[in-house]
Amino acid sequence: MYKKLTDEQIQIIIDSGIAEFAREGYVGANLSKIAKGAGVSVGVIYKYYSDKEALFLACVRYGLNALAEALKEVAIRSDDLTESIRSVVKTLIKHAKKNADINRMYNEITSGGAKQFAGFLAEEIEGISALVYTDLLRIAREKGKVRNDLDPGRAAFFLDNLFMMLQFSYSCDYYKERFKLYCGGKALSEDAAMEEELVKFIKYALGISE
Repeated sequence: MYKKLTDEQIQIIIDSGIAEFAREGYVGANLSKIAKGAGVSVGVIYKYYSDKEALFLACVRYGLNALAEALKEVAIRSDDLTESIRSVVKTLIKHAKKNADINRMYNEITSGGAKQFAGFLAEEIEGISALVYTDLLRIAREKGKVRNDLDPGRAAFFLDNLFMMLQFSYSCDYYKERFKLYCGGKALSEDAAMEEELVKFIKYALGISE
């Protein structure tokens, strides 16, 4: 008789899937390797996920939830933008270093390796932050806390680009080397300095007045 997996065993499958998708991309990922990494049979995986696509989407959504959990304590406030941005930057650096495979998997999506999912995954992954950042900057502009000529939507897009690249720079091999090229060989261990420079850059770009 088939024995139902525990939550812990399902988590091991997800972790193995994330590692495989991060390493090989969606196209190159192999369910047999994922099963082996999780210590189960391919048949067991099919009991929970109909195919590779279903497992891939489960892994992506797990990663999205993990980031949301990491950010849930960050207070995004239009009346103290500098400290709000600092909290986000600090959290993203910590999350990226702890969950490198998740970010490498997202990098695979952005590079076109899973282009069939691009449309709806972009909305799932970026939709919430796009609304939050746009509204945050719109309210801050209305309160006179940022430049009065600032376009909230475009500025939010540029801001999120910086945040996305920040995460890739701490987790993806190419971007880590690029990071070190620009900022020095010890850049990956100088989190406080990176945080400070990025916060100052964003503050001046937005014209934050507090």
